Amino acid sequence: MKKKLSEELREAIEEKIAFGTWPPGMRLDESALAILFGVSRTPLREALIQLSSLGVVEIRPHRGAVVAALEPQRLIEMFEVMAELEAMCARLAARRITAQELLELRAAHEECSEQAAHAEENAYYYANERFHAVIYRASHNHYLAEQADLMHRRLRVYRRLQLRARGRLASSFDEHGSVVEAIASGDAELAATRLRDHVRVQGDRFADLLASLQWQPAA
Repeated sequence: MKKKLSEELREAIEEKIAFGTWPPGMRLDESALAILFGVSRTPLREALIQLSSLGVVEIRPHRGAVVAALEPQRLIEMFEVMAELEAMCARLAARRITAQELLELRAAHEECSEQAAHAEENAYYYANERFHAVIYRASHNHYLAEQADLMHRRLRVYRRLQLRARGRLASSFDEHGSVVEAIASGDAELAATRLRDHVRVQGDRFADLLASLQWQPAA
């Protein structure tokens, strides 16, 4: 299905934030953005509201939309929750995944392989998103899948940013492979552990993520 214009605008704005073009603290002037994207302010305002609901931008009185900034500790906490939600999805998927869903998971993994081989960060991110979505669905727990998807969308900017770290595409793909193996074999605890480790951002990975962020407000 064709995306709504507001959704396309949301992704375009999100991409500029994710890749540091628009840093934390930068004011997102509606008039200027409307000219930049060649659209009216109505779909643009809808896009900013969507981003605000995800915490990516803040809509402030008398100032409008501003790129949000998360404190490092808050970001760690959110990735910890995300890792546990996805571990639960993987555990249930290893027990409940259908033959068709396993085919879809392998297909998403193969798509990630193609994008990683060409170092296409943006295309890899979307393939990666589809990979995780199959696992959420394969848990056959609708409430859990909804919560995992909600948290995934809340962390989209930061999950995209970490793919910029040197060698991260290749390591992410390898980690996907180990998750697929565990789910396919029906090993619920191994699947949970591997997906938790894949999502959790700590140590060097968190340092790399912080290095990609600009924590000082934009001038």
